[in-house]
Parts: sequence; structure tokens; C-alpha cells
Amino acid sequence: QVQLVESGGGLVQPGGSLSLSCVASGSILSITTLAWYRQAPGKQREAVATPGRGGSTIYADAVKGRFTISRDSAKNTMYLQMNSLKPEDTAVYYCKELRTDSWGQGTQVTVSS
Repeated sequence: QVQLVESGGGLVQPGGSLSLSCVASGSILSITTLAWYRQAPGKQREAVATPGRGGSTIYADAVKGRFTISRDSAKNTMYLQMNSLKPEDTAVYYCKELRTDSWGQGTQVTVSS
């Protein structure tokens, strides 16, 4: 089993920044199989940043140029740096391990003035 714990969410004003963390533990082989998803109120869960080929990252069109992921293998941690936040970024953000289809509990991000 893989356990995932997200943190770093909160309330931020439009235009602000937040950094989310996802710490993986358990039967995790590589943090390169971790991805970020989000679910806004009344909407389906959607991919935000997922692993692409050759170590690349696929970003959702809505976040391209504003969100960036990074990874620290020594800490089994993946980060999501979110800049220029918009009210439409308000959602619960989840970390997912793609190999085992494991999810974290999510962390709430609210963008509001």
C-alpha cells in the first residue's frame, strides 16, 4: 500500500501563491508516478499535473504557466507551486499515485478576496 499526505492548502487572495506538498510512504517505488488532481465544488475531479514521457510533466491548460511541480526523492515528496492564483483554482487538491491508484485525503485551496 501507498500512503499519501497532502499539506499546504489555505486561503489566499487572487494573484497570490501557495505551495502544496505530497509526502508518500509505504510501498512507493518512485515518486515519478505521483500526480496532482483537484476537485472544485460541484465539479468532477480533474488532472492538474501528471507525469509525461521522459520525465516531463503534463499540465492542465487552465494552469499552464502558473503551476509547477517539483520532486524531492530523498524525502519522497512532490510539490506543487501555484502562482497567480485565480478564484477558479479553488478546489480540494489531491495527490495520486498512478501505479497503485492510491489517493491522499486532499488539501483545500480557496482563492478569494
